[in-house]
Amino acid sequence: MNLDCSYLVTPGLAWLVAGTAKFAINSIRARKLAFGLIGYGGMPSNHSAIVSSTAVLVALKEGLGHPAFGVALTLAFIVMLDANSLRRQIGRHAESINRIAAREPAHAPLRERMGHSALEIAAGIATGSIVAIGVKAVLG
Repeated sequence: MNLDCSYLVTPGLAWLVAGTAKFAINSIRARKLAFGLIGYGGMPSNHSAIVSSTAVLVALKEGLGHPAFGVALTLAFIVMLDANSLRRQIGRHAESINRIAAREPAHAPLRERMGHSALEIAAGIATGSIVAIGVKAVLG
């Protein structure tokens, strides 16, 4: 059995690259180190980068007709639709709840940045694709 570590390395590296880019972008926008903004939401989408890197790597190594590509692409679409619709709505609900609960001193505010815009998802796709192409070039 031949172990191909590129399928393990690629999504991990995509997560690291996207997370580092997100931290840098948030820190520049906030004009300070933005440790409090680590997590869901923001540019680029970590989730989109991870699933895109996997789908692109499968496409490059196995081909577009391989069943694994179909599975990876389906998973990628589900994750990106969830980030753009459900998680964005959760963030909007958190905003409303936080406004209502602001009168309650014991209320810990809910995280409002949950989902992603189409641009943040597109940036995640680009990040994941570049990582997959790089891993394929280096590891084969």
